[in-house]
Amino acid sequence: MTSSSTPAHAHAGPPDTKLDRHILIVAGVVVLGAIMSILDVTVVSVAQNTFQQEFGTDAAGAAWTMTGYTLALAAVIPLSSWAAARFGTKKVYLTSLVLFVIGSALCALAWNIGSLVAFRVVQGLGGGLLMPIGMMILTKAAGPERVGSVMAVLGIPMLLGPIAGPILGGLLIEKASWHWVFLINVPIGIVAIIYSWFALRNDEETSRPSIDFVGLLLLSPGLALFLYGISSSSEAGTFISAKVLVPAIIGAILIAGFIWHALHSDKPLLDLRLFRNPTLTIAVISMTLFMIAFFGASLLFPQYFIGVRGETTLSAGLLLAPQGIGAMLTMPIAGRMTDKIGPGKFVLAGIVLMFLGMGTFVFVGAETSYLILCGALFVQGLGMGMTMMPIMTAALATLTNTQVPDGSTLVNVVQQTASSIGSAVIAVILATNLKNAPEGMLAIVSNTAPDKLPADVPAAAVPPSFFESAANAFGSTFVVGTILIALTLIPAFFLPRKKIASPLTEEDMDRAPIVMH
Repeated sequence: MTSSSTPAHAHAGPPDTKLDRHILIVAGVVVLGAIMSILDVTVVSVAQNTFQQEFGTDAAGAAWTMTGYTLALAAVIPLSSWAAARFGTKKVYLTSLVLFVIGSALCALAWNIGSLVAFRVVQGLGGGLLMPIGMMILTKAAGPERVGSVMAVLGIPMLLGPIAGPILGGLLIEKASWHWVFLINVPIGIVAIIYSWFALRNDEETSRPSIDFVGLLLLSPGLALFLYGISSSSEAGTFISAKVLVPAIIGAILIAGFIWHALHSDKPLLDLRLFRNPTLTIAVISMTLFMIAFFGASLLFPQYFIGVRGETTLSAGLLLAPQGIGAMLTMPIAGRMTDKIGPGKFVLAGIVLMFLGMGTFVFVGAETSYLILCGALFVQGLGMGMTMMPIMTAALATLTNTQVPDGSTLVNVVQQTASSIGSAVIAVILATNLKNAPEGMLAIVSNTAPDKLPADVPAAAVPPSFFESAANAFGSTFVVGTILIALTLIPAFFLPRKKIASPLTEEDMDRAPIVMH
C-alpha cells in the first residue's frame, strides 16, 4: 500500500512525498483548467480599451466584461462542495470545462457590449467551479502526505496568470484581434476535456445530498452583491458612495445570515464548523491578508510601468517576468518541504522576502533603475513561491476526505473575496493619492502615452514633475501593500512548523484511485 493509502501512524519512516506518474497526470488535467480560468481574467483586463473602441462604449461599460465574470464566479463557487457530492468531481469538472469553452466561443462572436457581458457570465459559471473542483481532485488523489507538492503544481498558473496575462493579451490584440483573447481558450479547452475524460475516473460516491436551498439563496447572491459593491469602488473612486455601500451592505447581511444558518443546520451548503480546526482557521486568516496584499500589488505593478514609465502592455508584462521566475524557483521546493517539515518556516521566510521586494517599491520614482525594480520583483517572486501554496496546504492537509470538498470551497471563497477586496482597496487608495498629487492630473495617469493623452493636453505640456508626483503616489500606495504583507507575519507565526499529522483514518484512506491506471 502506498503512502497515500496508509494510515499516518503506520509509517515506519519519513513519508514519501514524491509525486508519482498518476498524480502528475491528474495534476495536468487540473492545471489546464486553472490556466484557462486564471489567464482569462488578466487577458481580458488588457483588452478593456479595445472593447471601448470596438463596441462604442465607455470605460464603465467595458468594465462589466470583468465584473460580470467575477460575479458569476462568486455565485457558483459556493455550489462546488454540494455539486461534487451530488454528481461526482469528474462530471462536475467536465461540465465546467464544456461551459467555459462554450462561453469562450460565444464571447468571440459577441456583436455588442451587452452580448459580450452576457457570454462572459456564461464563462464565469463554468470557470467558477474549475479551481475548487480541481483542488478536490488533486487533494484526494495525492492524500495528505503530498498536499504541499500538488498545491505547488496548482500554484504555478495561479501565480503566473497575472504575469503571463498582459503578455499574452498584448500579443493577441496587437498581432491578431480581440476575438483571439477568447478563441485561444477553445483549443486548450477541447484538449482539457478529452484529457479529463480519459484521465479521471467517476467517483464512487454513495451520498446524494439534497441542496441547501436556504443556504444557497443566502450565500451565492450575498457573495455576488458584496463583491459587486466592493468592485464598484474602483469606478467610484471611494467607498463612501451609495453605489458601493448599498450592494455591499446587503451582501454582507446575506452572508451573515448564511453564517448563522450554517452553524444551526445539520447539512449546510458549506460547513463552517471546519473553523473549529485551529490550523485551518490560522491558515485562512493568513491567506486573507496575503491575498489582499498580493492581488492589490498585482494591480499596481503594470499600472506603474505603463502610466508612469510609458511602457506598452507587452513591455510591462515582460518587466514583471522576474517575479514569475522567482516563484517558479521556490514553489516546487517549498511544496515538497512543506509536506516534510510543515509550512510555518517557509511561510515566515517567504513573507520576509515579499516584504523586502515590495518594500523597494515604496521608494519608487519616475526614473528608478529597471535593474533595481526587476531585482525587487525577483525577490518578491521567491517569497510568493514560499508563501501562497504552503498556506493553502496548511488549510487542507488537516482535513479528512469527507471534509476536503467543503475545505476546498471555503479556500476558494476566501481567495475570491480577498482578491476582490485587495484590488478595490488598492485602486481607491491609488486614485486618492493621484488626486492629491500637485498637478492633480488623474485622468492622464493610466493613459500617459502621447497618443492617448486628452486632446486638450499635448504631450509636451505634461511637465516632468507630474511623472515624479505620480510615481510618489504609487510609492505611497505600495506602503499599504507592504504593511499588509508585514501583518501577515502575525497569523503565519502560529502555522505548524513541523510536519502536519495526517487526520485520515484507515477507512478514509482506503479509497478508490482517482486516476485511470
